[in-house]
Amino acid sequence: MYLLGGLALFLYGMQMMSTGLESAAGNKMKTILEKLTSNRLIGVLAGAIITAVIQSSSATTVMVVGFVNSGMMTLNQAIWIIMGANIGTTITGQLIALDVGEIAPFIAFLGVAAIVFIKNEKVKYIGEIMAGLGVLFIGMDMMGFAMEPLAASEGFVSILTKFENPLLGIVAGTTFTALIQSSSASVGILQALAGSGAIGLKSAAFILFGQNIGTCITALLASVGTSRNAKRTTLIHIMFNVFGTVVFTILCLTTPILMLIESWTPGSAPAQIANLHTMFNVVTTLLLLPVGTYLGKIATLILRDKKGSNEREGMHVKYLLDIKHINTEKLGASVICMEGIKKELMRMMDMAKSNVGEAFDAVLERDKEKLASVEQREEYVDYLNKEISKYITLAVSYETTKTGSRILNSLFSITGNIERISDHAVNIAGYFKILADKNVFFSESADNELLQMKQICMDLFEILSEKPTDYIIWHEKIACMEQKIDDMTIMFRDNMYARMQSGTCSGEGSILFSEMLTDFERIGDHALNIANDTLKMDY
Repeated sequence: MYLLGGLALFLYGMQMMSTGLESAAGNKMKTILEKLTSNRLIGVLAGAIITAVIQSSSATTVMVVGFVNSGMMTLNQAIWIIMGANIGTTITGQLIALDVGEIAPFIAFLGVAAIVFIKNEKVKYIGEIMAGLGVLFIGMDMMGFAMEPLAASEGFVSILTKFENPLLGIVAGTTFTALIQSSSASVGILQALAGSGAIGLKSAAFILFGQNIGTCITALLASVGTSRNAKRTTLIHIMFNVFGTVVFTILCLTTPILMLIESWTPGSAPAQIANLHTMFNVVTTLLLLPVGTYLGKIATLILRDKKGSNEREGMHVKYLLDIKHINTEKLGASVICMEGIKKELMRMMDMAKSNVGEAFDAVLERDKEKLASVEQREEYVDYLNKEISKYITLAVSYETTKTGSRILNSLFSITGNIERISDHAVNIAGYFKILADKNVFFSESADNELLQMKQICMDLFEILSEKPTDYIIWHEKIACMEQKIDDMTIMFRDNMYARMQSGTCSGEGSILFSEMLTDFERIGDHALNIANDTLKMDY
């Protein structure tokens, strides 16, 4: 009972600490990743820092899988992040190796007091981190206390001694970590066993190596249904840990490396395991760093592009990662899902832009094929609006931060505005049918005005689609263009009245032109709504 209770507190404390850290710094993690260059050292450092912050290499790798799937990160950049993530995850083991069990209840008390009595949101996050850390250490102490009698049990010790067989130890470590989906947690449990004297470093070493392989299961689940490159990212993570396991298994069997590690911290089994874990990942990274790009090439050879994979048939989402797999690490959807949603919205925006352009062309050129093209593309826009909206709704339910929820709400609003722009394009294209059926023609000046409407809409979409350095200036540009559209609407409507008075515009034609002006003006309104919602996000 003590063992189970200690394990529960340990896992819950780790989740509390991870949630608090992610809430305090989660939105900055994406910014760090976005600013990565092709420099491998910077990539490794970024991966290590982020994983040290969120206390989970699985979570970082899942995040990277999502970014590769969304297209914001290349496969080669992902390699360096994964290497760094494996180093960063060893921080948890080093923290556990510190003997702070006596002050753990006090740390937990300070954290809970901050959560309960202080209203400042940032202080609450720090309190959550402290409370989680305290609860984690209390759980470690409970597990260690529960396992002390096991050290005297000959039957239990004989079972653990069998793990001195490298294959059995690696399989046990891989299986256990795959089941709980956290190498940090499984390494912590291994440290508790070692601290109680139930298992020695010789047996623990091979279990530890297997734990590094088992942690890949989370990213493997997250890659289901993703792009080929995202799957290759997961494969690279597996190859890294398998390579390290092979190298260190050979070292343990042929050199006195375990004796060397024991000599660093004699009498402290948890510290020995933490040091071996750190050495495993640092040495493996140093060995693979010069040849890291070849991991990407090997992954590409194993997972080749399917013929015609770039031309996927039917309506489909392209960049949205399966949120159910993302949630296995309980990270904020704002960190993992944002880029996929934004990329999907850009696809939708491109379709809406094409629809607006072709809608004006359908009227100007009296081309029924372009009308059909607009209507067909509108079905795709409606499909994407539905799928993105469902995805955002699911993401919001998993979101843990106010900032992340606000961003997701803005993205939800943006998808609706893009869909409405496409609806107005369909309206404009549909006027061609009425013009053709009733044999109505616009005057030359009206056609020129339609060309001007089309041009400013295309210019507006160009600005909407760019990624500016200053979002305030970007927003002002769109606001100015929206005002220009309003002014053009008034001016063109006045011109229409003048043409009616001069007899150069029929009553039927003036009604249709007036309807087109309304749709034109509404396109500008929705574009400004998109800019407003974008500005609400943290840029």
